[in-house]
Amino acid sequence: MDVFKISFALICVSGLFLVKPSLAQNSAKDYLNAHNAARKMVGVGPLFWDRKLAAYAQSYANKRMRDCKLVLSGGPYDENLAWSSDRSLTGAGAVKLWVSKKRFYNYRSNKCVGDQSCLAYTQVVWRRSKKLGCARVKCTNGGTFVICSYSPRGNISSQRPY
Repeated sequence: MDVFKISFALICVSGLFLVKPSLAQNSAKDYLNAHNAARKMVGVGPLFWDRKLAAYAQSYANKRMRDCKLVLSGGPYDENLAWSSDRSLTGAGAVKLWVSKKRFYNYRSNKCVGDQSCLAYTQVVWRRSKKLGCARVKCTNGGTFVICSYSPRGNISSQRPY
């Protein structure tokens, strides 16, 4: 009996080394924390998770699962999209990618610098947006697709994000 207990314990402990710890960073909290950290840096209030937006994002992500193409949905919400050719892109990583576009935003002119795009960043920090819903899927081509939807809409050309 004691040999059985010791063997079972060794199997359990060795199993812990085979299981990769999950640092997925794909939960609603992870998406919110990443967004709200960027918003706080420019003095904008936090976003709140919205199940309806998350369901919309999930529905659209499921449609992109076959090809992982970055095509805007044309739906009722503003959205940010990210894609990676491998499966390592997390939801928090996608937000970090969008926030990295801050360097291309010129607040004084309220424009993106040069030919660079900064609209993903300005949507993350858009003052009037209050709700957020995101989704992430692993694509059949081996990639990862991430979408975040925002309400109310942002990136109104005549307005500043903050």
